[in-house]
Amino acid sequence: MKFHMLTFRCAYALVYFLSVFFAHSVQSQTQTAPSLAYPDRPIRLIVPFPPAGGADNLARTIVPKVAQILGQTIFIDNKPGAGGNVGSEIVAHANPDGYTLLYGTNGTHGTNHALYSKTGFDPFKDFAPISRLTTIPAMLVVNPNLGVNSVKELINYIKSNPGRVSFASAGNGTTSHMAGMQFKNMAALDIVHVPYKGGGPALMGVMGGEVQITLDLMANVYTQVKAGKLKGLAVTTSGRISMVPDIPTLDESGINGFDMAATDGLYAPFGTPPLIIEKLNKVFRQALTDTQVTENLNLKGAFPTPSSAEELAKHIAKEMPMWVRLVKESGAKVD
Repeated sequence: MKFHMLTFRCAYALVYFLSVFFAHSVQSQTQTAPSLAYPDRPIRLIVPFPPAGGADNLARTIVPKVAQILGQTIFIDNKPGAGGNVGSEIVAHANPDGYTLLYGTNGTHGTNHALYSKTGFDPFKDFAPISRLTTIPAMLVVNPNLGVNSVKELINYIKSNPGRVSFASAGNGTTSHMAGMQFKNMAALDIVHVPYKGGGPALMGVMGGEVQITLDLMANVYTQVKAGKLKGLAVTTSGRISMVPDIPTLDESGINGFDMAATDGLYAPFGTPPLIIEKLNKVFRQALTDTQVTENLNLKGAFPTPSSAEELAKHIAKEMPMWVRLVKESGAKVD
């Protein structure tokens, strides 16, 4: 998929989604209503990533409460491959009856459509958004031996050593890569990207002094910051994070307008009846306000972000151009 086509599609995505939801509203008045017994059999939630990974852990934190509310089994089916494209394509072409759902991310509905020439699905046309699920902030961290204690000091250090400071990522096209590129671009810094094969090796690179900084998800860096093995300088969201209230945002630290976080959302195949979408939205939003679910998500570095279906649609339309631009500027490509 070419970049100019993606840019055109993103520019009109919001209008498209509003028209889709209007059409659904009209359709709901004319179509035969789905069974009031829905769901009357188990629901399959496809997580398009490996078991025990970040998305899988978050999904398994939320799903038990949803199943309890629905009174029906929801089984998680891991379908990894191509950065989430394999599992997403399965859902995109599944029967739109509410029994096959997708745990999507900013990869499946963002960066992948710039990284891959073919994903096998259209993030706008092939899905009916249901609700946002979680937001996972990232944190700018440095090796403690670097001797900087704030973003301002770090920027001054980098500008005094152009081309000699490196930032680590979990690999080309990952959230940590894109966050690092955004920091580099917005602060006008001459820093070098060093891609590792995964988040763990990237953090080891920073802690071992091979590279100096990284902007990685809090779920990955929080433990190391608490242990003093990394120094947290700022979070990437527009507001401070309750887990680390003393750490400022990048926006507060002089990088005006910096606001980036990974986002997970729930999707059904396009054409799923509106009444089913509404019911799923209601139960997932209820689960995400449960105290125990919230606490367990927070321990994993994620924060519940329940929304309406329309709000998820608008969020995708707003975020997609940013991810596409960052991938294009980074030069990353998978195929």
